[in-house]
Amino acid sequence: MEVEMGQPAQPQQEEAFDLEAYAANYSGHARISRLLFAADQSAGKPLELEALKLAADALKRTDDTQRYAEVIERIGGRAGPQYALDSEWIERTERASEQKQDRLESELGVYKSNLIKESIRMGHNQLGDFFYSRGDLQSAFKHYMRTRDYCTTGRHIIHMCLQVVRCSIELGNYIHLSNYVQKAETTPEAQTDPIVMSKLAAASGLYCLEQGRYKAAALKFTEATLAAAAGLQQQAASNAAADVAVYGALCGMAALTRAELSARLVRNVAFRELLEAVPEVREALSDFYASNYTSCLNHLDRMRPQLALDPHLHDHVAPLYQAVRNKALTQYAAPFAALDLNGMAAFFNTSVGGLEKELAALIGSQQIKARIDSHAKVRRGAGTGRAAGQLAAGARWPASPCPAVVGCRRRATLPPLVLLPSSPGTAYTCCCAPWLDAALS
Repeated sequence: MEVEMGQPAQPQQEEAFDLEAYAANYSGHARISRLLFAADQSAGKPLELEALKLAADALKRTDDTQRYAEVIERIGGRAGPQYALDSEWIERTERASEQKQDRLESELGVYKSNLIKESIRMGHNQLGDFFYSRGDLQSAFKHYMRTRDYCTTGRHIIHMCLQVVRCSIELGNYIHLSNYVQKAETTPEAQTDPIVMSKLAAASGLYCLEQGRYKAAALKFTEATLAAAAGLQQQAASNAAADVAVYGALCGMAALTRAELSARLVRNVAFRELLEAVPEVREALSDFYASNYTSCLNHLDRMRPQLALDPHLHDHVAPLYQAVRNKALTQYAAPFAALDLNGMAAFFNTSVGGLEKELAALIGSQQIKARIDSHAKVRRGAGTGRAAGQLAAGARWPASPCPAVVGCRRRATLPPLVLLPSSPGTAYTCCCAPWLDAALS
């Protein structure tokens, strides 16, 4: 199906997305927050009710009675008597929570009267954990912050910073997130602990992603390790191992150069371990690096319904996808002196008119140095790097691909285009990744 500007038709989210399997990747607050976000984004669709039911089930395993009541009210009797308000559970949980809060506050008062800093710090931590389990993130945040004045070791500071970062992510307070990540990073104990540094790098990546700084985000996410991502899964509604891999790969394809993509993602053993959790993303990244752009974009299109329900990626899916597509168009065209727009449009699953608009935008933004012959439906340009030098040397172009490209991974999907020779008067070379690396250098 051809679509203007290369934007594929979007499938129905409820048909293409297994919400229960998606939610199973998370636990605690992470699971609940993502389910409620999915419900908000699917208002009026069957997916909304499914998300609310799963959220209600998850909330019954917590002490967050207020949010449970809100979810049951949103269900509004649509799911049968099983999802009616459980008043007895609410009363029982509220009574137990009040008793626990009174006990923790009384203990903290004793600790303060005795002026024992470590006991006061632990008292605030316990109250922070209590309010966090109740869903009162603001109160939890305040108690975690108050431990700052009672930290006596570097490990205490790191623990305080990670707790503040966890609450800041859920509250959307990214200024505090950035400040406390930096504070933790300057702690000597953190600098010698790769797990802590990986967690902080993943949190910094989330901050950069939120700001739309995709290159900085990619570089930070690629510093994370599998062990750190597993630890982060227990934190706020983000950064499970799969999330770090998805965020890093998408931002990397959108913003990193080929050299950076190779060093930080493709050949990064630690990051490749994370990618094993998301085979679709791993294949998309491999295809992108190997210049199999059609397959790469198809993989991304299949993932789009799920990514649109990610609370951190939701606002960035469209610009990230467009940036990946723009890079694919730019890299595809770079080695060629001339391209048949009909063949290129078929390769990128779009119309010729849509492709002309995309190329015109790239030319206008100086991402491609070329001209479009609208009458002949040909994109003409001098190429870059080695290609430009060969054009200047007067190289002659073959009318069709030469026998030297029989082993090319893209040959089966390439339209009959003009290929660059390796040097004037010699055998022609293929346009696969090694040649593309040289052409783009």
